[in-house]
Amino acid sequence: MSEVSGTYSIKGRTGDWELVMGLEIHAQVASRSKLFSGAAVGFGAGPNEQVSLVDAAMPGMLPVLNRYCVEQAIRTGLGLKAQINLKSRFDRKNYFYPDLPQGYQISQFEFPIVGEGEVLVERDNGSSFIVRIERLHLEQDAGKSIHDLDPNATYVDLNRSGTALMEIVSRPDIRTPEEAAAYVKKIRAILVTLGTCDGDMEKGNLRADVNVSVCRPGAYEKFRATGDFAHLGTRCEIKNVNSYRYIQQAIEYEARRQIEILEDGGSIFQETRLFDPTKGETRSMRSKEDAMDYRYFPDPDLLPLVIDPAWVEAIKATLPELPDAKKARLQSQYGLSAYDAGVLTGDGDLAAFFEAAAAGRDAKLVANWTINDLSGSLARDGLTIASSPIPPSDIADLVKLIETDVISSKIARVVFEHMWAGEGAPAAIVEKRGLVQVTDTGAIEAVVDRLIAANPGQAEAVKAKPQALGWFVGQVMKEMAGKANPAAVNAILKARLGL
Repeated sequence: MSEVSGTYSIKGRTGDWELVMGLEIHAQVASRSKLFSGAAVGFGAGPNEQVSLVDAAMPGMLPVLNRYCVEQAIRTGLGLKAQINLKSRFDRKNYFYPDLPQGYQISQFEFPIVGEGEVLVERDNGSSFIVRIERLHLEQDAGKSIHDLDPNATYVDLNRSGTALMEIVSRPDIRTPEEAAAYVKKIRAILVTLGTCDGDMEKGNLRADVNVSVCRPGAYEKFRATGDFAHLGTRCEIKNVNSYRYIQQAIEYEARRQIEILEDGGSIFQETRLFDPTKGETRSMRSKEDAMDYRYFPDPDLLPLVIDPAWVEAIKATLPELPDAKKARLQSQYGLSAYDAGVLTGDGDLAAFFEAAAAGRDAKLVANWTINDLSGSLARDGLTIASSPIPPSDIADLVKLIETDVISSKIARVVFEHMWAGEGAPAAIVEKRGLVQVTDTGAIEAVVDRLIAANPGQAEAVKAKPQALGWFVGQVMKEMAGKANPAAVNAILKARLGL
């Protein structure tokens, strides 16, 4: 696959193909209770410990809409620059699963709470693209079927039943696997910043259904010009993918699968598939239902949802600084690159850590330590920025030691490892371990003179080719255990060698 102008050109036996994708992101609403009952929401409870009579669909039980979940959906819609529909409706989506005790899911169909919006998404190469949002609707989650506790039985856990979900449906504006992952990252960053979803993909609190189809070059442009889906290939939905890497792998496999079928003269049937990360392939789950198969109709137990415009304005007034605005501010206020600002805004806690550490310091240097060394150590040890053993003040102090030439950048990495091990503040570590940078030019000159005298051939080679000076720099740093001031070493070597 080769990326060209925001699309993938996929070489097949009969010519080129292109990808077209739309995503449905299911985000669990950050709420203490469920969408239509007062049962608690939380991870880690025992099976069926967080189930009300409403969740279990006991006879005579009636749903009561959770106002806070509605507020969270409005907040999310505003964050997506989407239309807030002041009148919406809940419908029954009818289908059978053992973990759906009602025999239907309360969702929204024709009249969702949030309408059209758009999201600006950045690619890894710094370019960006827009994904149009078709809708966001509220719905209740189903329970969970457990198949691995008994070879002859399936167990049902209804703890998740009734939990509030926001389903964010995009238009088919995504053209590469990398764009799909970038889009989910951007949506996650917005939701976490808004506080409407915790974004924990490992727990399934944020997951994506990926609709994949393939078409010949030029077909997508005809679709965008006419709006006619007939120009696109038949799509297959990959259900419940919960990691960026799996999203990309699932798309790549599914695209190849569809192309091989089409080039062999077969047809693609609309279906729902699952991704097996162990095998790296998708497999059929069920034929894809259309809306008519679910027999949607208005839920008779719930009145239409009518929202006061003043409430929407009040919610809008409480919105935090969103990722796009924060990225622009970090670039202008701290002089950061678009890449560094983008990485920081992808995680609100990381950005807050950076800003706390950058006060009065070299912001670019602080960003480098935060994004690379600190984040790398957190990932290696399975920690989050909130549980970092190194506070922002210590990163600021470490950068100060570099700025004031107390230690070199190389020694700073040694100091950082001791900080990570819990040995204390950077200044105390430097003093305790004798890591202060040598700035005494006399001491450096003595080492330089000795090395030049011992390596006359290398000295002549450097005079003929100044780019080879690095060899002497490395030898001096080695002799002085990395404590010599690099700038002083370079200046003295150049003077001694007449460069």
